[in-house]
Order: sequence, then C-alpha cells, then structure tokens
Amino acid sequence: MKPRAYSAALSLPLAPGFAPLWNAMREGLEGVLEPHPAPAVLREELALAHREAYLHHVFNDGLTRAETLRLGRPFGPETLQRALHSAGGTLAALEDALRWGLGLNLGGGTHHAYPARAEGYSLFNDVAVAVAKARAEGLRGRVLVVDLDVHQGNGTAAFFQGDPTVFTLSVHAQHNYPQRKEQSDLDVALPDGTGDAEYLAALEPALEHAFASRPELVFFNAGADVLAGDRLGRLALSLEGLAERDRRVYRRVRESAAALVVVGGGGYHPNLRLLAAARVQTYRLAVAELWSVARGG
Repeated sequence: MKPRAYSAALSLPLAPGFAPLWNAMREGLEGVLEPHPAPAVLREELALAHREAYLHHVFNDGLTRAETLRLGRPFGPETLQRALHSAGGTLAALEDALRWGLGLNLGGGTHHAYPARAEGYSLFNDVAVAVAKARAEGLRGRVLVVDLDVHQGNGTAAFFQGDPTVFTLSVHAQHNYPQRKEQSDLDVALPDGTGDAEYLAALEPALEHAFASRPELVFFNAGADVLAGDRLGRLALSLEGLAERDRRVYRRVRESAAALVVVGGGGYHPNLRLLAAARVQTYRLAVAELWSVARGG
C-alpha cells in the first residue's frame, strides 16, 4: 500500500501557469505515493476554528476591496473553491495521519489566515481547522506546529496564543512578510541571505525545544520558499540544505512516535524545475523516512 497525497490540482482546473510545475511534481512522485483529489472542507468544519461572522461574510458577501488587498489576490468563486479544497486536503491528510501515522497534502499551509480575516494568500487557516477537527473527534494529546515556511506563521500563532495544548514553532526570515509578527511559542527569525549551515544550526535547538512538548500530533509546514532565489523569500538554502531540513524534522517525528501531517506551504521560485524538485523531495523523504514506521513495518 502506498501513502495517499491530496491535491486541489486534481479537484479543480489548474491555475494559469501551474501546469508545468504540477506535471513535474506528478512525474517526480510517480510510484512513491498515490495522488488523490483534495475534497472540499465543509463550512461546519471551518466553523470549528473560524468565527461564524467571518464565514458568513466570505460565503455571502465576498471580500471588500480592502480585504482583497490584504489577501493579496483577486477574490471570487474560483478563489473560494481553491481555498475550500486546499483546507479539505489537510483534513483528509489528518485522517490518514490519525489512522496510519502519516498524512500528506501537496497544498495547504495557508498560515496567514486569522480567525476572522484573510491575509497573505490565506483565506482559511487549514492547520487551525485541522487541529479543531482533531479535537472535536476526541484527540486530547498535545499538538505541535512546525512552520518552516520562509514567512512567519502569524495567523497560526494568533489562533493558538494562550493554548497550552498546542506548541507553535516558526523559523522564518526576520525581515520578510508579515511586517507585524505575532508571537509563536518559539520564533526563530533569521537574517537575509541565511544559507544551509547557519539555517541548520538554528533549526536543531529549535526542534529540540519544540519536541520537548511531547506532541501526539505534528503539523509540518514544509514551505519551499526558503530556497535561494525564491521571488518572495529572503533566505538562501540549497536543494541539499532543504533536504537536510526535512530529514531533521522527520527524524524528530520518528523519535517522538507522533503522527505527522505534511502541508506544502509557499514556493515562488522562477525556476519551476527546481521548485518541483524541492517539493518532490520533501514528500519522497517523508515516505522514505516515516511510512514503514508509521504503519508499524
């Protein structure tokens, strides 16, 4: 049995310009996992985390011009559908993680959305919704969010401030978006141009601290926008450095015996082949490092 990986790209028409990246990813993941269409999250599932007034506004009124500017992309039915399937893919991956120990969403990681507002390409916060869904279904153990996207997970931090059962870690570029950062349980802000050695040296103690919380469930935002040359990133990791980042996260997960959900996070590199290679290696490494362990093999 191969692990499943969910993608909104199989649920909806491809976004303009996305086909080359998606085709390269499918080719790179062939034989390693089974791509599945990401289902749409239900409104009542969103309401487990997001405020009802916000959901009513989004579904019935749409976003105002000012709210659209904060989102950073045009809002319309297509934007809403993509957000619903992106979050639904994370919920489907959560089900796999709770059953098998490993769940994979090729999208998701929309960590800038707050309980009552959209921001930074993020209409709904898929990880916050998934945590709320897990709680609603009886999960009582501690949860850890390892957010290694190049941008601080400000929305996720805001969702869980004051919640002692969820530990949030964000390792990000200090001078990148968002300008106003929220307070995670642990924030590691890195200077522009940070490369492999410096990044990994900062990551290791951060992971040690975060996993000391003894999580039962881990969400890993595996943003590829830490790569050198990313259009919206300020860090300078190589493909090899990114692989070592992922290995260190997976090693900690394996040692903790926690269930893991991997979400895609950001990636805006102009070299689509490099971006596809980065994304593919994150998921291939997850399967290689954790799938047999997750299933008790």
